[in-house]
Amino acid sequence: MNKILKNSWALFLGMGFIMMAYGFQGSLLGVRAVQEEFSLTSTGFMMSGYFVGYFIGAATIPNIISRVGHIRVFAAFASLASLVILIHSIIINPFVWFLLRVMTGISMVCIYTVAESWLNDRSSNKNRGSILSIYMVVLYGTMGIGMFLLNFSSPKNFQPFILVSVITSAALIPILLTKKKPPNFKKITGLSLKDLYDASPLGAVSSFFYGTIQSALFTLIAVYATSMNFTILEISIVTFLLAVSGSIAQFPIGKLSDIYDRRKVLVISSFGAALFAVISIIVSRQMYLPDGLATSKTLFYFFFILFSFCSLPMFSLILAHTNDNISKEKFVAAGAGLQFIFGLGAMSGPFLCSLFMDFVGPNGFFVFLFFFHSVIGFFGIYRMSVRKTIENPDSQFVAMPQTITPAGIELNPSTEHIEEPYSDKVKEILERKGVKYKKTESQTR
Repeated sequence: MNKILKNSWALFLGMGFIMMAYGFQGSLLGVRAVQEEFSLTSTGFMMSGYFVGYFIGAATIPNIISRVGHIRVFAAFASLASLVILIHSIIINPFVWFLLRVMTGISMVCIYTVAESWLNDRSSNKNRGSILSIYMVVLYGTMGIGMFLLNFSSPKNFQPFILVSVITSAALIPILLTKKKPPNFKKITGLSLKDLYDASPLGAVSSFFYGTIQSALFTLIAVYATSMNFTILEISIVTFLLAVSGSIAQFPIGKLSDIYDRRKVLVISSFGAALFAVISIIVSRQMYLPDGLATSKTLFYFFFILFSFCSLPMFSLILAHTNDNISKEKFVAAGAGLQFIFGLGAMSGPFLCSLFMDFVGPNGFFVFLFFFHSVIGFFGIYRMSVRKTIENPDSQFVAMPQTITPAGIELNPSTEHIEEPYSDKVKEILERKGVKYKKTESQTR
């Protein structure tokens, strides 16, 4: 563990600053949009720009890294993210903010890819799991801390935007000063959508709808809380609980999915999240009224934590279930394919959720979450009725952040490199020379 931290402290520190700024920025823009009286539809449209940019960046970043290298890409896109947030405070317009969010999404996926491919290069089969665990703690922990920075100053002021820029810029320092050589970037190809669907219909469909859920959940939770008249501190608490409780739940739910049928755990998690979304509506009651008249938020916090416990581990469950249905050497390609599908769903999430909120009111946020979690749950029940459980000894649950890129998926300990089998011609040459070769795992399949 000490060796991991010694070799990768600069990356972890840099990503800590990045995620702190990211957590702060998401809440800041949501609250400011409500204060500027953007319509809910405009706010959802604006927030969806991040995922449009994320999708664009994921398709273009491999070529950029191959041309200019990891350090330059990280520096360039961290600088771009730092610059873009400042423009938000100068031009207050939903369409302009949408374009800025697109640029932020491009910047963030580039940063994630650089960091995760770098970490993967420094990992071995023995320490991949430890590196991924530390990476998740850094991501969720610092993002939660960043959400409390919303109390630094009123979102109406320009100072919070400057602070986001400062924190983002600070991420450059440890990365640019590291003496470690950057890795050689390896392009990762995904399975075709048809092959991925054929291998795991539940994995492909769930990934799409879960992308819709997750993008709306993280971008509009602050909008929901502001619409319900939460104070800035209370908004910070809600967003912090979302990030931290969901990350803690990854490990117990993952353990259950390794013991029992993974599809049952996924279905129960989906319906559990749907149930707690409904209960969150019920206990919200009169929370939006002014002080002295508002009902207590304690029960809301409690059931929102339970909602996060059920919902946030679902991407890792979907990935593990998909791996149950394919051979080990396709794990990374399948993960890349699921991320592509996740991104397609994520682009529409905030906009669709804002339509629910516009039609129903603030609690349309939870109606939206209830609906799409239920869709995943019912589709899971249908798939269980038409396909028997498949036991794949190579597949296991590994907790993954929703922001993981294909490069980060390689940190999964179960994706350790499989040697290519020798061709018959090579074996013949080796035998003539008296060289004994060892059968690899892929040769014994």
